Order: sequence, then structure tokens, then C-alpha cells
Amino acid sequence: MNKQPSTQDALEVIPLGGMGEIGKNMFAYRYGDEILVVDGGLAFPEAHQLGIDLIIPKIDYLQEHAGLIKGWILTHGHEDHIGSLPYILPRLPRVPIYSGRLTLGLLREKLSEFGIKDADTDLREIELDAQVRVGRNFVLDCFRITHSIPDNLGYVLTTPVGKVVHTGDFKIDRTPTDGKLSQLDRIEKAGDEGVLLLISDSTNAERPGWSVSEAEVAENIEELIKAAKGRVFITTFASQTHRVQNIIRSAEKLGRRVVMEGRSMLKYAQVAQQLGYMEFKEPLVTNDEVSSMQDSQVLYMCTGSQGQPMSVLSRLAFGNHAKIALKRGDTVILSSSPIPGNEEAVNTVINRLYEIGVDVLYPPTHKVHASGHGSRDEQLELLNLARPKYFLPWHGEPRHQINHARLAQSAKRPPQRTLVAKNGDIVRLTPDDFKVVGTVPAGAVYVDGLGVGDISDDIIMDRMNMSQEGVLIITAVLHPTPHIELVSRGFVRSNRELEQQIRKVALEAVEQGNRDKKRLEDVRDDMYGAVRRFVRKVTGRNPVLIPLLVD
Repeated sequence: MNKQPSTQDALEVIPLGGMGEIGKNMFAYRYGDEILVVDGGLAFPEAHQLGIDLIIPKIDYLQEHAGLIKGWILTHGHEDHIGSLPYILPRLPRVPIYSGRLTLGLLREKLSEFGIKDADTDLREIELDAQVRVGRNFVLDCFRITHSIPDNLGYVLTTPVGKVVHTGDFKIDRTPTDGKLSQLDRIEKAGDEGVLLLISDSTNAERPGWSVSEAEVAENIEELIKAAKGRVFITTFASQTHRVQNIIRSAEKLGRRVVMEGRSMLKYAQVAQQLGYMEFKEPLVTNDEVSSMQDSQVLYMCTGSQGQPMSVLSRLAFGNHAKIALKRGDTVILSSSPIPGNEEAVNTVINRLYEIGVDVLYPPTHKVHASGHGSRDEQLELLNLARPKYFLPWHGEPRHQINHARLAQSAKRPPQRTLVAKNGDIVRLTPDDFKVVGTVPAGAVYVDGLGVGDISDDIIMDRMNMSQEGVLIITAVLHPTPHIELVSRGFVRSNRELEQQIRKVALEAVEQGNRDKKRLEDVRDDMYGAVRRFVRKVTGRNPVLIPLLVD
């Protein structure tokens, strides 16, 4: 670890995830001998990360300094901000974790699935305009800011070196579903008092103008439901609580009963309803109960907005659902946009839906989705309200961060300095200084089945190679008479002549090694090298070769 010693007169801002990427948001503030942690999210694997279920942040730095952690603040309940906590919390000391009611409700549900009891954690519900002191050096003044989920908060962090404003994920929605506007006056007040550093959401730094309001999306979806003659199937992010509520209201208004299909959709709705963030005038019905209803009286809310293979929508598209089959006359609405990396999976599902003959409605042709992140004019408004001395673009890929940094120069009072940081950077902040002074371990920890961290990039590369070129296992049996056995998977179709040639090349290498009285390890390596060169020359391919010796 390349790190300069912490000093009492400087605040260190240490991103452990969410810089230069979408997902696994997590960072830490350190002042002297105290650390405050923010969020703990996950990311979903990209297409080349074969077999990986989830990706969580590396927390070596927090484990090394576990005794300094005084508290945790969670900005909201999306997976990319709380999804890694069931994996992370058991590896760190029990400290107070502060957030709003819905965020903690979703976290409790998630932790219970992992067998983590309430007694194992210290979850502390706060109002979104609360003030929270953490340790001696951190005071959080939280404020409500609109996003695509209720109980989303940002905060003004008062430290011995000055004030830091962290927007959290945000958009400035003038007509939010719940009527609760962003408390922008809290940011403006901090700006009047003097903001040393602004950390702000960069996701839509390439999009001009303002993001679309949820109210407009609700109106558009309702019109499409009204026009549909048969059953309606709608997929969106399960955590889009406001959107789900609006769709339920439209269904009830138009005389349709709602069926929810998909574990995550049901889980989020149940938690939101229990905590008062969602209401149903009529109870949900099951698929069995709607069998006697007319198609025009039914609306399905289902998972699958990202084309996940086991999601409800994917199973419907490929005809694999146990109880429901799509048919002509049905309408499918995708109220979402693909997360980067999921475009191919979503397009595959859409094409399958077209082949079935259903009506498929999705952005941008139909305005049925709005981003939960502010576009350039909203980002500029936050910069003008906060008027920070220093600026740290966060939550986005490099192009988003860099475009946000450029945008900051058009603010009414541009920041004196902007840094585009990377995960693991130690950003040192004082009233007169703002720079990267070192690094800590950071990166991705892969979750594969029950394994956490036991898959490395080398293993993923092996999986990619096996998927592209196949596997060839070469076993040299040395006694009583040396001979070669081959096992091939995904390499070539059965080819007796090629297999005989490979056996001959391998056997010659083994026999030469025996004549030279080489060590078994060297004989194995000679066989590996000879076969690899031959296979590459004859086939032009590079399968994963696994050489074995049986003495």
C-alpha cells in the first residue's frame, strides 16, 4: 500500500468504489484516528466475466484500520449502494449505521436472507433532515434529494477542515410522485457558509438539459395501458418504488388487477408497503386468481428489465415460464433502459418478444422511462448552489467524470480545482490543498456461488479462453508402457487423425525427457510446450491446455 501518514490537519477522502465505474459505490472519510464510511454497493458482471454473480468492493483498507471506523451513512436503498453489505458487515466491527426508514428496511430484509440478525448490527433510523454526529470529527446534516427511490439523502459533512457536500444520487424532480421536493435550500445555505468540497453525481454528464419527471413517465405509461386491449406486462427496476406505485395506481384507475411476478419485485413491494411507502386500494392477486378474468382486466408487474436469464420476462420471452405464456394481443412495456453491458441481453429478449407477436413498447420510441440521475443543467444547478472551492466528480465512468469536470468550469463561480479520482486514491483535503497523495488497495471482489473473493482475474481469463478456444487435457501415463490419453471439450469435433498427431507429439516429448533423465515437472512442461506449438501451427487455435503426468 502506497500511503502517506494521516495528519490531524487534513481530511482524507478515499473512494473504494464508484469512481470510473457505474456501481459498487463506497468511500471513506478519514480524519486523524477516525473513519466515516459511506454506502456499500455492488455491481453486476459484464459479459466477459463468465460465471460471476456479483462484484463487491475490496475492503482491505477498512479491515486494516477497522478500529478507527466510527460510523456508516447509507444514502439510499439501491443495490449499487447497499448490495454488498451482507458480505462486508460480518468482516468489520459493529458500528452505528445511519439512514432513512426505507433504506434500512430494505437492508434488514437483505441481511436476514444471509442469516444476519438485528442484534448483529446497529441500524439507526434517521429523518432525512436530521443532524448526526459520528465520532469527534464528523457532523452530518442530511437533506432530502429526489432520485428514483424514496428516502434518498445527501448531506453536508462538517469536519475540522471545512464543509463537504455530497449530493448522493440525484435528479431535481419538480413533480415527484410523493410530493417531497429536494431540499436544495440546504445546499444553498452550505454554499453561503462556504463549501470546501463538492462530491456530486456524474452519471448523466453527457446529457443536455433536464431529466424527465416521474410524473410525465406515469402519464405516458397510463396512456399505453389504457390503449392496450389484452393483458399488459410491465417490467422496471424492482427498486423503482415510485414508478411501481404509479403503475399500480394507473392499473386500479383503469380497472385492472395487478399480479406481481419475480422475487425481487415482491420483496421490494412488501417492504415498501409495510413501511408506508406504497399502498394498494385493492390487494394483489395471484396468477391462479386471474385465470377467470378477462385479459383486459389484468396487469402483470414483473422482473427482467435487464434481460437477466432467470428473470420473469426472459422466461416469458423464451417460453420457459411454468404458469404464464405470452400470446398475440398481449402488450409488454419495458419501463427501463439497459445498464451498460446489458444491451445485448435486453435486445435478445426484445427480439424474442417480437417473434411471439406481442406489442413491445420501450424507450426511446416510447417515453416510458426516466433516469434517476440529473442531466447537465441539474448538475450545473448543484454546482451553482454549493459554490465549492474544490470539486470531485463521482458516480460514473471516466467520460462522465471528465465531462462533469468540464461542466464545472461553466459554473457561476467555478471550483478552484477539480480532481478526477480513481478507486483507491487518497485525496487529501485542507483549506489550502486538494490533491492525491497516495493509494490504498481497491478493486473488485468477485462473488461466484458461495465463494467470495476466491475468483481472480486470471480465472476469469481462463474461463474466457475455454469459452472461446476450448479445453484440451493431455495425460501422459508413464508406466508400464508410456502412452498418451486425450480429453477434448469445445476444441474441435472428433478428429481421429489430429488426435493421433497430438498423441505422437506429446509422447515424443515425454520419451525425450525420460532419455535426458529430466525431472517430472520438466517433462510435463516440455510436453505442454510441444503440444501447444503443434496445435497452434496446425489449427491456428489456442485451447486451454492442461498437461498431466501419471507415474
